[in-house]
Amino acid sequence: MQEILNGFDLFLSMQNVLAIVAGMFIGIVIGAIPGLSSSMGIALALPFTYGMNPISAILLVVGIYKGGMFAGSISAILIRTPGTPGNICTLLDGWPLSQKGQSRKALDIALYSSVVADLASNLALILFAAMIASFALQFGPAEYFWLMTFSLTIVTSVAGDSLFKGLVSAVLGLLLATVGLDLIYGNPRFTFGMLEFSGGVSFVPLLIGLFAIPEVIDFYLRKQSGLIHGSRSGSALTLAEFRSCLPTIFRSSAIGVGIGAIPGVGATAASFLSYSLAKRSSKHPETYGKGEIDGVAAAEAGNNAVAGATLIPLLALGIPGDVVTAVMIGAFLIHGLSIGPSLFQTQGDTVYAIFFGIMLSSIAMLILGMLSMRLFARISDIPRHILMPGLLMFCVFGTYAIQNSHFDILVMFAAGFLGFFMMKIDLPVPPFLIAFVLGPSFEDNLRRTILVAHGDYSVFFNSYICWFFAALTVLSVGYGVLSSRRSGSSVEETAENNTGHSA
Repeated sequence: MQEILNGFDLFLSMQNVLAIVAGMFIGIVIGAIPGLSSSMGIALALPFTYGMNPISAILLVVGIYKGGMFAGSISAILIRTPGTPGNICTLLDGWPLSQKGQSRKALDIALYSSVVADLASNLALILFAAMIASFALQFGPAEYFWLMTFSLTIVTSVAGDSLFKGLVSAVLGLLLATVGLDLIYGNPRFTFGMLEFSGGVSFVPLLIGLFAIPEVIDFYLRKQSGLIHGSRSGSALTLAEFRSCLPTIFRSSAIGVGIGAIPGVGATAASFLSYSLAKRSSKHPETYGKGEIDGVAAAEAGNNAVAGATLIPLLALGIPGDVVTAVMIGAFLIHGLSIGPSLFQTQGDTVYAIFFGIMLSSIAMLILGMLSMRLFARISDIPRHILMPGLLMFCVFGTYAIQNSHFDILVMFAAGFLGFFMMKIDLPVPPFLIAFVLGPSFEDNLRRTILVAHGDYSVFFNSYICWFFAALTVLSVGYGVLSSRRSGSSVEETAENNTGHSA
């Protein structure tokens, strides 16, 4: 108890409060620009933390992380370009809402879902860090394999009207994910002798190309003019609409906390799983992908709940939960904080001071989000002939800024033409990206499990975690097939009825 009181005294400093607010602001600005990531923002901010006290320095980078995670939804909703990979599912319903002139409502539910989920993950970090971290340690290659297998079944939920087209798209994504050096032996695969492909196809250029560039191409081919499809930012979210989304927000927050505590999984998988479960448990799943605010709530609650939970293995075990927390380790090392179990024993006061600041980050996100929401929503009112060149400029800038690579720009445009072709033949993009993101981890853990077990395949069922995710995989596949058949039958019945009426 004394350590908690000492931590509160350490936190009560204007410098600490300004650090979390400044970090949140920087994160929102960076996250809203396609191509710029939280990890990049933290890396750039680290040199500026040398003159700060340890608590302020950690809170600054935590604010950048959390602000960037939320702000990725802004570009996903307004310009169909996810700010981070974790915001891919957000655009599935956020962009249609924007086209309908309800971008303000989509931004509101994204903000409120993010704040609730962030608060839930912060509480989980403070109350259950040791317990959740011990559970995460039970994951080996076999457990990760089944988790990735279950996550891949999400393609049945985001495949659209045709399960076959969704599976084709997912297979293409898996094939593209094999480009680069073999994860086990380091042999080049499908690189065609190009060194730029040794590390695989860069994800952010691919992401920007698949979603943003097709819109630009479509605009110039049609020579459209005027405003964005929705024309206006629309009305704000009502209290009744927010209440109707609360069950989804709480469920997705729990998923995000659980996924975030497992090192190496990340916000993208949490967002996919949350969106898939929300759609499957909905009374009207046919509205998902067409402008359903519940879909935006599920995606944003899922990915933002990861932000606090990834700090659980970092602080409790010294294991980074994702790429961003791996970069954050630098801030701890700079200020002499040795992360891991000893941190709570030797620097308990500092840890609790950081916890108080992390709780404040949820309030800072809410206030800064509300202050900026009206401004961001007005992007929907910009004429398309002005918006599209600006969007293209940000895409090129964001893509080049990642690795200062001209080759990444070529990848972006190539992905853009691929995305435009997929859009024209009605081949869904989300299954492609799900498979591309999860494919390497799926393959890596499959092969590692087989190598460790020396060909003994019973290792895939040697723990209750394996059995649990294997059962979920079977249920998910079965549900997806049944849903596809039902939707196919409904389409046929509708066509027959229309034919009968015409006759």
